[in-house]
Amino acid sequence: MKAIDIIEKKKNNEKLEYKEIEYMVNSYVKGKINDKTMSDFVWQIYYNGLNIEETYFLTDVMIKSGETIDLSSLNKPVVDKHSTGGVGDKITLIVSPIVACAGVCVPKMSGRGLGLTGGTVDKLESITGYKLNLTKKQFLEELDKVGCAVISQSEKIAVADKKIYALRNEIGAVDSIPLIASSIMSKKIASGSDVIIIDLKVGKGAFMKNIKSATKLAKTMVKIGEYYDKKVICTLSDMNIPLGRNIGNALEVKEAMDFFDGKYDKRLYELSVYISSLMISSAKKISFANAKKLVINLLESGHAKNKFYEWIKSQGGNIHKLKDKAKKVDIISTKTGYVNSIDSNLIAELVFNLGAGRVKKTDPVDYAVGVTLNKVIGDKVKEGEVLGTIYYNKKLDGMDKLFINSFKIEKKKKRVKKIIIKTIK
Repeated sequence: MKAIDIIEKKKNNEKLEYKEIEYMVNSYVKGKINDKTMSDFVWQIYYNGLNIEETYFLTDVMIKSGETIDLSSLNKPVVDKHSTGGVGDKITLIVSPIVACAGVCVPKMSGRGLGLTGGTVDKLESITGYKLNLTKKQFLEELDKVGCAVISQSEKIAVADKKIYALRNEIGAVDSIPLIASSIMSKKIASGSDVIIIDLKVGKGAFMKNIKSATKLAKTMVKIGEYYDKKVICTLSDMNIPLGRNIGNALEVKEAMDFFDGKYDKRLYELSVYISSLMISSAKKISFANAKKLVINLLESGHAKNKFYEWIKSQGGNIHKLKDKAKKVDIISTKTGYVNSIDSNLIAELVFNLGAGRVKKTDPVDYAVGVTLNKVIGDKVKEGEVLGTIYYNKKLDGMDKLFINSFKIEKKKKRVKKIIIKTIK
């Protein structure tokens, strides 16, 4: 078997066999074929695609390239939740304790932020003492004791995906549906859950820019789940505007704390309750309506709040010692009207340039910096009112202007679009 023949076959848009995909992936992981050859292969997939069976083949080979986690020892229903990444996305911090409180285990292996989207690991690292690296045994013990545990992605799971993803990122071949689907699903299936809920972000602040492409990706992931007898549900949610009021690592942890104190942004609340209800109803096999009632009760009674603090403390975190030292400046509105749009891309760019993000995984992150939005979509604002606050440790030229330019303030109020677009099962 030769790499050049397999590449030529895909170039001619012919179907690849399992053994051919296995050969390319395993040879690359073992260093038998170089970056140049693998880049040629990836580009042919990028241009010509893979059918659903080929996508399953690629997913399966990547799963088998590393370890898998066995969760069968847990005596509770188990559900995993994945987000494709967005601006201000702190949903994992909120839904994990809610769902755990309902008697469902939530095992989460999360990643660091790359580019303009933040990562859950970075948010948790802003909490002094929080332990992200647990052994398999410790991970299972936390799940058994608390009901939820969030750790960093194991280097031993889906080893091939990590190497191929880094290559895709380097050559600019990221936005390919079969490559995205196999990347996400290889990690999720290897992590051991039988039920997987995916919050698939769509819009300016997400890598899926339109509903058509996002729907295709969702259907592909659901289909891959069927090959493994896994229940996969994808919810498409709007990411044209930031999620919540705080964007930045420590700031988003603070917003999660506020959420459990009953102070929350309407859109953040709506999505958090929806995803939590979907997770509980799917894992416990109860109706969505009953699951939603349970979620609201857990929030209003304070049980979910207690679970949130129990989880953070159990993993060694001192949430009252956040890495949040920063200077701040309030940004004043120059217009009167209604906030009809907030450009999530511009906000993400600002927060990234302040130091909250990274280009490479090894880049340092400033956990304290970011922005708070005093006014959100649909709000009325007057000239001279505070639009929001920038938290910084290095002042950027034009940061005030970039913040103001992200807001579209108009005299007439426009209808606010719902955050949940649709759900695909």
